[in-house]
Amino acid sequence: MAQSKVAYGKVAAPARPGAVVRENWISFRYLTGVMVLLTLVSIFHVWSRVEVIDLNLRIGESNRQFRDQQQENKRLKVEVASLKAPARIEALAKGELGMALPTDQQVVLVK
Repeated sequence: MAQSKVAYGKVAAPARPGAVVRENWISFRYLTGVMVLLTLVSIFHVWSRVEVIDLNLRIGESNRQFRDQQQENKRLKVEVASLKAPARIEALAKGELGMALPTDQQVVLVK
């Protein structure tokens, strides 16, 4: 068998285990902090977008109700105008209540 010559002069010294753990721990804490911060920012962003959408829906609903109320108001004004019509009031007075215009003898002038 041939003898192998092994050179041990370039073998690296064993690393100190404490230094590697400390570097890993610092980077883990840093990454954890960054992840927590990103998570909080993301949650805030999503919450604010949901609130904006909800407010837009509420504004749209309020506008629809406002238009409905305006239309109802116009309808009621037309109804009031038709109920106040003198011809209608006179027809009701003569028909349902049996009233008639007064004669000259029934009119008394007050001075």
